[in-house]
Amino acid sequence: MLFFSFFKSLVGKEVVVELKNDLSICGTLHSVDQYLNMKLTDISVTDVERHPHMLSVKNCFIRGSVIRYVQLPVDGVDPQLLQEASRKEILQSRQQQAAQPHAKPNA
Repeated sequence: MLFFSFFKSLVGKEVVVELKNDLSICGTLHSVDQYLNMKLTDISVTDVERHPHMLSVKNCFIRGSVIRYVQLPVDGVDPQLLQEASRKEILQSRQQQAAQPHAKPNA
């Protein structure tokens, strides 16, 4: 849930999404769901010569499983806050694992 919360905080900001088919789309992040599917508005393609069919597209939905990278705005990311959230999530998962009783193998 860490990445979902992180990307939710970037809604309304300009991002560049690079897909696994080498298409890079620049646009405003409109929404993101728990599967990291993203909706972008006011999009433009970085390489128009390779993807001229995308010139007329203004909004798009991107399935999370086809995303390779997301380039974030420099001012939109607080590395300290992100590290702290990562540490908290790791600690929570370790505590949950420690609280679960271990199953005994059948004799």
